[in-house]
Amino acid sequence: MKIDGSCHCGGITFEAEVDPDQVLLCHCTDCQTLSGSAYRSVAPVSGDSFRLLGGELTTYIKIAEDGTPRQQTFCPHCGTPVYAGPIDGQSGMLGLRVGAITQRDQLPPRQQYYCASAQSWVQDLSALPRR
Repeated sequence: MKIDGSCHCGGITFEAEVDPDQVLLCHCTDCQTLSGSAYRSVAPVSGDSFRLLGGELTTYIKIAEDGTPRQQTFCPHCGTPVYAGPIDGQSGMLGLRVGAITQRDQLPPRQQYYCASAQSWVQDLSALPRR
């Protein structure tokens, strides 16, 4: 599926090809901290599928719990996370942040990762009042 997206301020724009069946929720503690939430919704994409159309990403290198260095990319103006991936930004898979994708309503998660560090209260939100 071809997608496009942007950061909150519009300074970063991009496009990519994603497989909707691969979208996931990540409950790792890095995703919790870096997203400011209990989990992050991620669309894995091939590094050569991602095209930055406008703007220049800022990067931050985070060493994951397993010792792997991961490049975290974001807009330098508004801070919107765009993707995480290998340090070179192209080889392998990138974890595109679903919140920055225009078609996010068409990308429900199909699986969950790092559930051992998931917050217990995210398992069933259906009882919460909806407004």
